[in-house]
Amino acid sequence: MKNIKLVIEYDGKDWGGWQKQPNKLNIQGTIEQAIKRITGEDVELNASGRTDAGVHSLGQVANFKTESDLPIEKWPLALNANLKKSIVIKSAEEVDERFHSRLTCKKKTYRYIINNNKYGTAIYRNLETHIPQKLDVKKMKNAIKYFEGEHDFSGFKASGTSAKSSVRTIYEAQVIEMPEERIYIELTGNGFLYNMVRIIAGTLVDVGLGKIEPEEIQEIIESNKRDRAGKTLPPQGLYLLKVEY
Repeated sequence: MKNIKLVIEYDGKDWGGWQKQPNKLNIQGTIEQAIKRITGEDVELNASGRTDAGVHSLGQVANFKTESDLPIEKWPLALNANLKKSIVIKSAEEVDERFHSRLTCKKKTYRYIINNNKYGTAIYRNLETHIPQKLDVKKMKNAIKYFEGEHDFSGFKASGTSAKSSVRTIYEAQVIEMPEERIYIELTGNGFLYNMVRIIAGTLVDVGLGKIEPEEIQEIIESNKRDRAGKTLPPQGLYLLKVEY
């Protein structure tokens, strides 16, 4: 029995999210079906985490067990030939049988992309979030540093979160100015609550709009109150960038 690790890129706009669910196009089930077409096996594909409908990935990691003798270097080509163009297997490697994409994960990095151009874009509208009002990026850069470290992020999770604890550690948090008036919000942590990155991004947008001062972020975190934080930004601006083990 081999344990195979995949690194997966996908455009989330046509999908109902990662997780298998009836009557919705989902990425997990689609890749499992592609594996079955290649091997004849029913496998369970374990991901580092579930991305929601509309969310993208540049580096999702998933693993599955197989009896197949297909050479490891052939897996990406074989799978990509059986997948829609909006999913690409970037790499495959055989790993230790104890490796589990979610349980052995040490760090994840997410990126949220904001188009801060006055008029937005037609071409990239499903790959970023348009905020036409001019954002104060300097204030956003000051504010994001308050999220670093270990905190109870109860005020930055959506209702329906199944996690037992809301305590998470953010190792690195940065706001990056990019060409053509785009802003990247990047967070690296040991785990994230449901909608946590999108709520942090929404809170930083409020800072950029002058609704919240950077120094208020610490108090907002400590309040544990969802209504003190910003709104949940749309899914199309969010990317799972990489997963580290």
